[in-house]
Amino acid sequence: MISSQILQNSIDGMKNISRMDLCVTDTDGKVVATTASFQTNYTAAVEEFVKSPADSQEIQNSLYFKIYDDQQLEYIVICSGVGENAYVVGKMAAFQIQSLVVAYKERFDKDNFIKNLLLDNLLLVDIYGRAKRLHIQTDVRRVCLIVENENGKDINCLDQVKDFLGNDKREFVTAVDENNVVVVKDLTEENEAEDIEKMACDIVAYLKKEGMPNIRIAYGTPVNEIKDVSRSYKEAKMALDVGKIFFDERSVIAYGQLGIGRLIYQLPIPLCKMFIKEIFDGKSMDDIDEETLVTINKFFENSLNVSETSRQLFIHRNTLVYRLDKLQKTTGLDLRVFEDAITFRIALMVVRYMNYMENVEY
Repeated sequence: MISSQILQNSIDGMKNISRMDLCVTDTDGKVVATTASFQTNYTAAVEEFVKSPADSQEIQNSLYFKIYDDQQLEYIVICSGVGENAYVVGKMAAFQIQSLVVAYKERFDKDNFIKNLLLDNLLLVDIYGRAKRLHIQTDVRRVCLIVENENGKDINCLDQVKDFLGNDKREFVTAVDENNVVVVKDLTEENEAEDIEKMACDIVAYLKKEGMPNIRIAYGTPVNEIKDVSRSYKEAKMALDVGKIFFDERSVIAYGQLGIGRLIYQLPIPLCKMFIKEIFDGKSMDDIDEETLVTINKFFENSLNVSETSRQLFIHRNTLVYRLDKLQKTTGLDLRVFEDAITFRIALMVVRYMNYMENVEY
């Protein structure tokens, strides 16, 4: 269904050109849009015209035209006046509104198709059949991006994303809930990774400028067939969730950048608790002070390089060695040994995952 504002804008434009008043009603004669400055009751005339087999008719010094949606009568266009000029104006107005009906229906159908495609609600044969009817190419390389706005109830993120993308026919944009907007983007083979990242960063910058500071974008891996678009969407959803746990400082995160965090995210909580208990022999990670944790993270950032870590922390090398020795006595893990460092790194991520899941549940 076309909005009243769109219909009003259309007939206003026609009147500015033709200087003739136009009116659009529903099949019951209720006025949807009009250029006339006075109200007219069209109910009886419209009822008479609806019953008529004619597609256009002169009634009470006005010309009436029927608008159909898949052979279902949708609107009546009324042009004030009779004669050849009135007929041409009315016919043009009817043609324009008929075109709008088709365009909006196609857009709605495409939006509905993309949503069902993302959610795996279509059989394989239906995917290709509906894509063909909607003139959507099936063998184009595509990727899914999810735009999350934590303040979704306050600002319409969907409209803002559409404004940013403009009229680019290569992207499908739809909303899956009040916080998340999904962009299905067509890709070219060359530099596609850089193109996706740049587009995501540009969207974040644009939305922040439009008053949405809490924007996060995640995207999946590119797929070659339309039937696999849902896989890219699921990957983007996982990237969005995992990114909040392990990469909360990033506004843009890709599924391919999740690393071991992707595996940890899929572990059951009881198994995580068992792992932590075995590694730390019943001790709690809370026993490690903040200073030591900062030291550990910086040590990992510098690939276990003692000299560089001490330099960046502005401490003596012996001070860093003392802190690592103290941690070894507490946990039994020597972070200067690669295997112990890997174990401790995973343990930190597991604890972070457990804490996040506990906060989500509450």
